[in-house]
Amino acid sequence: MANPHLSLTFLGAAGTVTGSKYLLTLGGKRRVLVDCGIFQGHKELRELNWNRFPTNPATIDAVVLTHAHMDHCGYLPALVRHGFRGPIHATEGTRRLAEIVLRDAAHLQESEAEDARRGGYSRHADPQPLYAVGDVEDTLPLFRTVDYHTDLQLLDGLWMRWWRAGHILGSASIRMWLEDADPDEDAIVFSGDLGRPHHPVLADREVPTGAPTVLIESTYGDREHPEPEVAHDEFGQLINRTIARGGNVLIPAFAVDRTEVVLLTLQQMMASGQIRDDIPIVVNSPMGLDALDVYRDPALAHEIGPEFRGRPFINLPTLREARSKEDSIALNNPSRPSIIISASGMATGGRVVHHLQHMLPDPANSVVFTGFQSAGTRGRALVDGAEQLKMYGRYVPVRAEVLQDNEFSVHADGSELLDWLAELSPRPATVYCVHGEPDSAHALARRIRKQLGVVAVVPSLGEVVRL
Repeated sequence: MANPHLSLTFLGAAGTVTGSKYLLTLGGKRRVLVDCGIFQGHKELRELNWNRFPTNPATIDAVVLTHAHMDHCGYLPALVRHGFRGPIHATEGTRRLAEIVLRDAAHLQESEAEDARRGGYSRHADPQPLYAVGDVEDTLPLFRTVDYHTDLQLLDGLWMRWWRAGHILGSASIRMWLEDADPDEDAIVFSGDLGRPHHPVLADREVPTGAPTVLIESTYGDREHPEPEVAHDEFGQLINRTIARGGNVLIPAFAVDRTEVVLLTLQQMMASGQIRDDIPIVVNSPMGLDALDVYRDPALAHEIGPEFRGRPFINLPTLREARSKEDSIALNNPSRPSIIISASGMATGGRVVHHLQHMLPDPANSVVFTGFQSAGTRGRALVDGAEQLKMYGRYVPVRAEVLQDNEFSVHADGSELLDWLAELSPRPATVYCVHGEPDSAHALARRIRKQLGVVAVVPSLGEVVRL
């Protein structure tokens, strides 16, 4: 972009894999925030959520969302609480899922603040949530739905267009460009979180029109996904071992998309004889069940892969739903060995923490993590071999078997990210590697410089660049 009055500020997901926020400023006055994620993981990162927002939220003209995961939309109610009143542009799938995710987040924060107050394990005399349910209800009317492959004027002189990112339902890569300039020169592309070339459930990702400046996620920028001879072989063997010894398998899974992929995988493993077909499977996540309803909605069938259109992609006779608190508590002592799927995927909160508290001390049980675990989360601690874990102010021993199965990941790996970049036309001049821990972001930047011959930078938090 040649316009000297157009700049980009990295307010999150810079040198870290969380808190995605990118502030685009036009002429020093007009402001667009691309993604509005909450920081997760280490305490130092979580505390950033409580800092004063770097610019007055009331001066932001619009927010644009790539998708509905918390690290991309979870700060929205706080932004509204502090004065933002502009439109929030998102696809219909993102709008539907964000409504579920944000309401759940507010309820969870209020509940955790109250638990901390009653239990006395907070360092604050009167612990408060980052935002409340009322802030979410103030946020939802601001959403404006956009369609894929449609040009939309975001502000006077600034246009944008969405392409499928193949990460979760509604996820998008976004291209923005200036109206009165060369559309192939004065443009920027935000990859959002990119799925693999082929998603197990969704329509495949797409490659947008290129731009001189590209922001690309780098979650798995330093690694390659394995291609095993038998899909999810270790996972299947663990399930068989656990059920044989009378234990239960707990799967902390992200409520949005990962629950759907896990259920489809279990269905395929049962059909192939990889695991028994009579094992009870319980989804214990109200948010996960609500998200599953969105995935099943015929109105969003265009988002689902063509092989599933016209028929349900989940058909598990042993599937049960645990919606009530009583149903959830009963799962700590199920009547027979079972597979329990519960949010959150990194065990940062929600019902899965109660299950971990009860299940980790018993060596008959197993815990399976189905994707990336951010530094500072309980999930990361467990996959790194923690021998005890702190929950609700107390430590519990870790005796259960723990497995991380990265075959579930719907984040592109290093080569798949490079392939997406290489297909962009025109070819970018500068690529910013964001949304990755330092090792993965720098590894991807090195590969981009070496293999594609373009400038590749890992920006720092708060850095401002001209486009």
